[in-house]
Amino acid sequence: MIRRPTLQDHKVVGKYVGKVLVGVGLLMLPAAAVSLAFREWDPALDLIIGFSACLIAGYALQVVCRTERDLNWTHGLVVASGSWIAAMTLGAIPYWLSGRFGSFLDASFDVMSGFTTTGLFLMQDLDHISYGMNTYRALLTYAGGQGIIVIALTFLFKGTAGAYKLYVGEGKEERLLPNVVNTARAIWLVSLAWLVVGSAALFAAGLFLGQRPMTAFLHGIWVFMGGFSTGGFGPTSYNMVLYHSFLYEALVIVLFTAGSLNFALHWALWRGDRAEIRRNIETVSFAATLTLFVAGATLWLARAGIYPDTLTLFRKAFYQLISGHTTTGFGTIYARSFVTQWGTVGMLFTIAAMAIGASACSTAGGIKGIRVGVITKTFFQDVRRMISAESAVVRARYHHVRDHALDAPVVRTALLITVAYLTMYAFMTILNTLFGYPLVEAAFEGVSVAANTGLSCGVTNPGMPAVMKAAFIVAMWLGRLEYMSVFAFVGYFVSMVRGR
Repeated sequence: MIRRPTLQDHKVVGKYVGKVLVGVGLLMLPAAAVSLAFREWDPALDLIIGFSACLIAGYALQVVCRTERDLNWTHGLVVASGSWIAAMTLGAIPYWLSGRFGSFLDASFDVMSGFTTTGLFLMQDLDHISYGMNTYRALLTYAGGQGIIVIALTFLFKGTAGAYKLYVGEGKEERLLPNVVNTARAIWLVSLAWLVVGSAALFAAGLFLGQRPMTAFLHGIWVFMGGFSTGGFGPTSYNMVLYHSFLYEALVIVLFTAGSLNFALHWALWRGDRAEIRRNIETVSFAATLTLFVAGATLWLARAGIYPDTLTLFRKAFYQLISGHTTTGFGTIYARSFVTQWGTVGMLFTIAAMAIGASACSTAGGIKGIRVGVITKTFFQDVRRMISAESAVVRARYHHVRDHALDAPVVRTALLITVAYLTMYAFMTILNTLFGYPLVEAAFEGVSVAANTGLSCGVTNPGMPAVMKAAFIVAMWLGRLEYMSVFAFVGYFVSMVRGR
């Protein structure tokens, strides 16, 4: 029998969604301050209106839904997934008021893309938006990389036994510290430390390239936020092609690779455990698949003779592949170059890299290296079992911060999530083909959006059908939250209708 949610259940969900909305509203204040500093009055007003809407909705929910009851698992999952929808809707207000979008759906698309660190966008005339709105774009993806629930846990929660359920609902399971609120704060400590170092390095690189100091400063912050979050939002429509600099590209690779690593790994390195980076199953898996895909794509592009010399060939191939594999989405080639120059084979290597993605409990999307590693180890464990004596006991372990037994629940969870991702990739590919796109282009864009990558071969644009835009939003949401909390969210509404 399905249990119908009670009024107390609704109050718990409403109260914590309200807290998250207040956090989303606070994100708009730094962007509004930038607009005011540059005398961009209209963008500043748009952001203040959005901020006010979030505060009014957030505090109203907390007052109406006042309760002392703590979160259970269902509440945590529903709040985590529902908060992302509410945050997208209210977060789209400044975008919509800016007049840069053809519809509110388009504005919502860009907000969800930012929060999920996907990086695809429908904003029009990106090259002439205000400083404040560019800052808002960067903040969306930077905050989304850590997770909007993590923001709320860090700054707005005083501590609750149910906080861990919220944390898990956002697709994170690992605690860096025994207390989950302190874990959220540790994640932000790591991210802010990288913000200072990374932005300073990009600022210096911008000056070296001849940018004016203020331009170098702003681009340094915006590109850092788009890179470390693996979001891929560039300040202009030219993305990384704008800089045309080996130095800038190298720095950005370091930043988005760091962002794609598990925060537990960052924390281990922070505590001085440097051996973890070569022992961890996620980094080993990532290095192996990246090497395979880069080698394959490089050989294919060399055979096609697209680039004039070996250095240019490797630079282009490595950048697009590692950007895709970390699900960042920064590109040093134009979108249609994947179709006109890289061809089917080059695009297939990129699709495979995007599909796997990077690390769990990071800013990245995709299936994740830890699941690929677990499934691979399970395969070899079964091979060993088949060739061993019948009486032999074959056990396997893997290392991720500490040693773990490769037991049935771990393997079952890895396979379940992997199948969910593969199903979504297939669904998005079929959907895109139904709207007339060639199969490889449909698969490229479908995997990119469902893995929260953001590389595009030109399918995503403001003129695409509304059904595709809506489907892309759902795919980004599912991919970022890794399905379970979204399933719980849907189940919550089903139980409201069919429960007893």
